[in-house]
Amino acid sequence: MKVVAINGSPRKDGNTRLLLETALEPLARAGWETELVQLGGRAIQGCRACFKCWEKKDKRCVFGGKDVFNEVFEKALSADALILGSPTYFADVSAEMKAFIDRAGFVSMANDCLLAGKIGAAVVAVRRGGATHVFDTMNHLFFISQMVVPGSTYWNMGYGREPGKVAGDAEGLRNMRHLGRAVAWLGAAMKNSAAPYPVLKQGED
Repeated sequence: MKVVAINGSPRKDGNTRLLLETALEPLARAGWETELVQLGGRAIQGCRACFKCWEKKDKRCVFGGKDVFNEVFEKALSADALILGSPTYFADVSAEMKAFIDRAGFVSMANDCLLAGKIGAAVVAVRRGGATHVFDTMNHLFFISQMVVPGSTYWNMGYGREPGKVAGDAEGLRNMRHLGRAVAWLGAAMKNSAAPYPVLKQGED
């Protein structure tokens, strides 16, 4: 099985990356293929609500040739589990992560719910406050896209400002390790289930 973690922080080697890598470790030990994709700091525009993805239904955004969206979204589609990570910017996700969420959700819906049945988890790096809202923002993509979200020992957040500081947040790192194990367990349970995930496509009831 495969898990893709997307780092929404412009700090390529900052606290968000450290948290994501910690969550990926148990999955790698469980035999999962893991990939960490850098999104933050790369060119990605917001959704224009042009509805071209609904017309073309080619699993792509028509503006993807101008930025990294289609590249990153293709990696997300290749995975059984998706872990989104963002720093806390004024109590919300980074601009790059917000753009990805809006376009990924829309393209997925336009193409018979491409993300449905995948596992989704959110990870947040924060200096002090606002992380719960960041966590909610990423989870909203999962919930509206018919994804399956595992719990953990606490909200999936780690505390630290300067790069590497979250390494001192023992509880946060413990939570990340448990999150990775929870994703691995859930993935195995879903893979071995005799019942397929009940995807509800657009227009069905």
